[in-house]
Amino acid sequence: MDVEAVIAGVLAGDRRAVARAISLVEDDDPGLEALSAGIYAQTGRAATVGLTGAPGVGKSTLATELVRAEREADRSVAVLAIDPTSPYTGGALLGDRVRMQEHATDPGVFIRSMATRGHLGGMALAAPEAVRVLDAAGYDEVIVETVGVGQAEVDVAAATDTAIVVLAPGMGDAVQMAKAGILEIADIFVVNKSDRDGAGEVVREIRQMLHLGAARAWDPPILQTSALEHDGVAELRASIAEHRSYLQDSDELRAKRRARLLREVEGLAAARFRVRVAAALADDAALADELEARRIDPYRAAAMLTE
Repeated sequence: MDVEAVIAGVLAGDRRAVARAISLVEDDDPGLEALSAGIYAQTGRAATVGLTGAPGVGKSTLATELVRAEREADRSVAVLAIDPTSPYTGGALLGDRVRMQEHATDPGVFIRSMATRGHLGGMALAAPEAVRVLDAAGYDEVIVETVGVGQAEVDVAAATDTAIVVLAPGMGDAVQMAKAGILEIADIFVVNKSDRDGAGEVVREIRQMLHLGAARAWDPPILQTSALEHDGVAELRASIAEHRSYLQDSDELRAKRRARLLREVEGLAAARFRVRVAAALADDAALADELEARRIDPYRAAAMLTE
């Protein structure tokens, strides 16, 4: 693949080039470094929003409604639907073609489902680069939807400017949410399908859990929506805008993005180092013999490899 042509296409906003660039990211292609270097200076302009929550809470419907609202405001939107375990599942955004059909042919909307495939650092490192591709292509807003509320999904959602945690009545999210650490990364809580019984109880549970946690400068709002009925989406969009204003006014946006970049560099370096250490261990039969014979311990072996 001609990476220079892909870079030029991405910067020109060409949809095919953007799709090819994201494929390079998924596959950890040898041209990925050149791609990153070629687009990096043109990034940092898009607003990024993360949507996470258990399957079935209505994240895709909510994303659809957010896209509609942004397009009505004449803003271009890219949606990256991520499933760390499978490239295409019913939980991924493109798994529901009917629901997204109205946006699929809109030139101001780009929709892509993404899986880890061969990326060295896994989804936590592949997602930020894919978001940068969409940013470089000129989209005003990038929505990242993850499937599930495990640690991988939390990491991806935390790699956005505004992280939204979506819950629904009867889903048993509270305990899972607390275990995954979502309380710490959520900037906005959304109780979707709020026309169902039990929505108020979910709101109370979140409020109690927030009350027990450490105080934060930004107090995450708890919103109720019914995305299928288009209820509450305007309030959600207003809360996203309010959070972004808070980040900009407090200079936290710059600090947050800086910290994310440093974590990403650390993760990339660690992933490459792990590969080198694994190769060194595979080639050093003598070291394995020493370990097996209990003549050296794992800590000493690790020190020998890193000295």
